[in-house]
Amino acid sequence: MQGFELAYDYFDPEAELLREALTSTGNGYFCTRGTAEWEDPGPSHYPGTYAHGGYNRETTIFDGRPVLNEDLVNLPNWLVLKLRIEDGPAVGFDEIDLLDYKHVYDIRLAMVRREMRFLDRAGRETTLRSRRFVSMAHSHQAGIEWTIVPENWSGRVEIVTALDGRMTNHIVARYRELEGRHLDPVSPRTFGPETIALEVQTRQSHLYIAEAARTRVFPDGDRRPADVERSLHQMQDYIQQILAFDVEQGRPVRVEKMVSLFTSHDNAITEPLAAAGRHVLRYPDFAEALAEHEAAWTELWDGCDVRLPREERAQLLLRLHIAHVLQVCSRHTARHDAGVPARGLNGEAYRGHVFWDELYVYPFLNLRLPEITRALLLYRYRRLTEARAAAAEAGYQGAMFPWQSGSDGTEETQSVHLNPLSGNWDPDLSRNQRHVNAAIFYNVWRYYQATADLEFLRDYGAELMLEIARFWASIAHYNPRRERYEIHGVMGPDEFHEKYPGAPEPGLRNNAYTNAMVAWITATIPQVLDLLPAGRAAWLRDRLNVTDEELRLWEDMSRRMYIPFHDGVISQFEGYADLEELDWDHYRTKYGNIQRMDRILKAEGEDPNRYKVSKQADAVMLFFLFGDDELRELFERLGYGYDADLARRTIDYYDRRTSHGSTLSFVTYAGVLAPLDPQSAWERFMVALESDVGDVQGGTTKEGIHMGVMSGTLDLLQRGFLGTDVTGDVLRLNPRLLDRLEGAAFSMRFRGTSLRVHLEDGELKVLAQAEGFRGPLRVGVGDDVRTLGPGETCVFPLPAQAAPVRR
Repeated sequence: MQGFELAYDYFDPEAELLREALTSTGNGYFCTRGTAEWEDPGPSHYPGTYAHGGYNRETTIFDGRPVLNEDLVNLPNWLVLKLRIEDGPAVGFDEIDLLDYKHVYDIRLAMVRREMRFLDRAGRETTLRSRRFVSMAHSHQAGIEWTIVPENWSGRVEIVTALDGRMTNHIVARYRELEGRHLDPVSPRTFGPETIALEVQTRQSHLYIAEAARTRVFPDGDRRPADVERSLHQMQDYIQQILAFDVEQGRPVRVEKMVSLFTSHDNAITEPLAAAGRHVLRYPDFAEALAEHEAAWTELWDGCDVRLPREERAQLLLRLHIAHVLQVCSRHTARHDAGVPARGLNGEAYRGHVFWDELYVYPFLNLRLPEITRALLLYRYRRLTEARAAAAEAGYQGAMFPWQSGSDGTEETQSVHLNPLSGNWDPDLSRNQRHVNAAIFYNVWRYYQATADLEFLRDYGAELMLEIARFWASIAHYNPRRERYEIHGVMGPDEFHEKYPGAPEPGLRNNAYTNAMVAWITATIPQVLDLLPAGRAAWLRDRLNVTDEELRLWEDMSRRMYIPFHDGVISQFEGYADLEELDWDHYRTKYGNIQRMDRILKAEGEDPNRYKVSKQADAVMLFFLFGDDELRELFERLGYGYDADLARRTIDYYDRRTSHGSTLSFVTYAGVLAPLDPQSAWERFMVALESDVGDVQGGTTKEGIHMGVMSGTLDLLQRGFLGTDVTGDVLRLNPRLLDRLEGAAFSMRFRGTSLRVHLEDGELKVLAQAEGFRGPLRVGVGDDVRTLGPGETCVFPLPAQAAPVRR
């Protein structure tokens, strides 16, 4: 289908690992990289399957010191399907001459297809077509279908079908010195003549994982499986069947491998191996399972698709990003204790940990599949006990969430980090990014604004928010000289600055983004308490011992947090103005790609902390998360001036000093420039859209797609260019770049009501679906705010937009 295919028409071993990540298939429970079934792990191929919550912790000894690392584990490889012709070697890219080849990712179905016509060493010409999906209809189900056509020969073939539990974590080169063995064998077994199964256990977390596979052969046009000769071989951590049968020239034969995957985290099972075997025996054939999968995706696309007819490339990539977001965060996810791994479920970068990237993921889900956001926020709530313990251990109150979170919510950030340019293991101080706490508070509040889910706020959200506010009050201190509250010893989002040059202690003073977020948090808390039923608010305050004195402190902080400024712009942190300027032209000429200036500087013996060089948006994040009116209110409440050009000056200043070492930075800068310079914003939007598919960071995407940037581009279109915002009980839209958005159409869900939005011929049409309507529903464009009833459409005329003035 047009606009739904990512296609490669030649085989490139140098690009295969990237393609495997981009063509992953998943359903929000587990995800599998797009590796060809017939290929073993090697320099060009990396089979990887990952499931939410599938963590294991191991210890590596460096110079006699133990270093703990918790990883999202590469689970047993269920893909293994190999073809042997007569007595020849198994067909693989290194064993054949390719005559034709195509590798296609069907975005609409999150299905990977390959078709190749090849000559083997004996000169036999064969066509092999492969289709593979991980079912969006049934969370534990996956399927592979092969169609084999012997073009110029007849003879005997063998199909090897296997489950391989010998997998390790080793795709990320800089982690290879860390222990990558996570699986211990438990048991192989069979469930009847057609079905093999395998169970393994993680070495430390004792998670059981079981897979079962039913493999059948179907002659051309026959719905009944053929009788084939089967032989079995098994070891503790590997089991395979060989299916032998005859083929005739020109007559296709189909091979179907239906697979189930369970873990001991699953509900309503006696144990994973029995569940896997039982389920796979009940699975229908490939075609019926695929039809159910397609129906499930059709429903998702109905609510999540974004049509952008004037922008063909952007359209394709937006849909690719939608598919990947939904593969990691689906309704299946909502049934599990899952967070949002920053690199999804198709690689091992960041070791599968949950960072603040969820800040970029939730806005798209909030207005389409809010039940998923709700479940993902519960990942944080369930780890509130650990966050409280972390705060107490550090001498603070409330809850201090970790910068990197995994299985149980303890801090998983490594103490050392490998610089691949220098080969040195440098200290990693990034755990001081306490702004992850602010992101969690922000996420809860924005979820509530989009959904009006008072039940969630009452039962979970308010407690999270109160404990986060309490943490900030305990880490801040009052400076009587300034008559302001300050926060020391933290890092902002810019990870190039971990401390002051030459300072022995980590952290910075008064990171503007952190302090402003704290001011907003402490100003928002009274609204949260006012929303709760009086009895619940009183009970919660009593349970948490939130005193009147504490509330007065928070109120005072909301008016007197210190925000540093210099030269008419917001200072990234106190003392930023004293840092040295970097010779950007020199480094661009010498290195070309300077996104990771920190690694370049350290490899040259320099300290990035000395320079005005930022990895990504930091102070600029404020203009990304809040509208102009919100920020003006925030700054004026603090007693600071907020003139009309503060945003532009601050954005311009840091734009010239940012290397965009994180792809999230392109998203953020595009978002903040959208109201100021829409054309420049669109150019950065396109860079962000291309960043994963083009692997702009030179090899990182193969280690796992970037969830933040993929979902962030969806939010950019929604919030940056369509101007979607929630103020009070009004859903507002303020479209920009009308020429590029002409014909745009998409669905949204606002506070329980489904909406259809269409922009065409200078008009914005909003239809409130009658089915499931929850009203009254208020929608506005500018000052024109209207109330929609069930089945009603509002048409808003849009003013003509002048061409933007380029800076």
